[in-house]
Amino acid sequence: MLRLPFLLPALLCLGACATMPPQPSAPVAQAQQRAPVTILVSIDGFRADYLQRGVTPQLAALAANGVEAPMRPSFPTKTFPNHWAIVTGDRPDRNGIVANSMEDASRPDEKFTMASDDPYWWNEAEPIWVTAEKAGVRTATMFWPGSNVPWGGTKASSWPYAITGGTRPSDWAQFNQAISGAQRVNMVLDVLRRPADIRPTFVTLYFDIVDTAGHMYGPDAPETTKALADVDGHIGDLVAGLKAMGQPANLVIVADHGMAASSSERVVALDKVADPANYRLVESGPYATLAAVPGREKALEAALLKPHAHMQCWRKGDIPARFHYGTHRRIPPYLCLGETGWEIQPTAPTKSVSGGSHGWDDRAPEMQALFIANGPAFTPGAKPAPDFANVDVYPLLARLLGIAPRPSDGNPATLSGIVAQ
Repeated sequence: MLRLPFLLPALLCLGACATMPPQPSAPVAQAQQRAPVTILVSIDGFRADYLQRGVTPQLAALAANGVEAPMRPSFPTKTFPNHWAIVTGDRPDRNGIVANSMEDASRPDEKFTMASDDPYWWNEAEPIWVTAEKAGVRTATMFWPGSNVPWGGTKASSWPYAITGGTRPSDWAQFNQAISGAQRVNMVLDVLRRPADIRPTFVTLYFDIVDTAGHMYGPDAPETTKALADVDGHIGDLVAGLKAMGQPANLVIVADHGMAASSSERVVALDKVADPANYRLVESGPYATLAAVPGREKALEAALLKPHAHMQCWRKGDIPARFHYGTHRRIPPYLCLGETGWEIQPTAPTKSVSGGSHGWDDRAPEMQALFIANGPAFTPGAKPAPDFANVDVYPLLARLLGIAPRPSDGNPATLSGIVAQ
């Protein structure tokens, strides 16, 4: 039996609590409204038809709900010339990065390599992040060839080789292959978590594992297929991370070139074609560039400029116009191009090797590159104009960023139809 003193408080509460006005709840934080960012992603060596292997569901979904088409690279189909073509809109013959390894007569004691960061080599074509920064658009590059270079600057000729002047992205990272794909994605997501005043509007992201696997094992190897699946997982992480923070993004996912199988059984030995005493070899591989030893031009031309199995050679000034290659001072006097899958080497190989390479004809099916565009700016299912080239990406990026592109080889009309009106 309950006593009244225990019942009374309960009865009083029943009456009083029922008539008390509800207490105001804590204010609910409104989700921050974020403007779309543009993210340019390069998957080095991702051949266009790799998308059909069935191991890249994240990329396939972005393609199915966006825009997808094979993209023609610029010649030569090498990494640095094509990455620079994409972000400048100029083909290698005009952007100055004519090869992965090159010379310049004005600097006879130097040779450009993929580690060169002297602005002298890069200053002939302005990249999109410099154009954007000048227009007040903040940029961040989580790896992209050339993005570590203070564009427009000058490097001192003596130690400590200080660079004066020039423009870099507001945020940039020096390439290091040891930084994992997951870390690269997290770097992008981290800069996009920043407050609006220091958050970039344009970001680049670069993956190299597909290219590395293709070179080591060949385009058809299971190791290359595994690399495709791995990079697809990183793309999925990027998409999920953007969604989690409520960050809309226009993704432009590209490759610099494709990949073809190579073998020591498919090699043209230059020393069997021409006397090595008559030339100096600058580059070799899917194509070769050479300079004649002074006074030996006629002898070299007599050997090079006749028909050869699996290889064709030209004087620099006679390279077919469709390559858009042969006027820049850094291109050596002679170019020899191998048939796709055939390499041109100084001598015959001494051991059996196989793998993959690139650098061949930019219209070869094996050299065609990935292109996917997905985001609020794009019309799902739209297609680029025929004969779509990678220099056409530059005016597209400028349009997405709302900046005026500089004059370039890129044709704005080629990709205008994929942008939602």
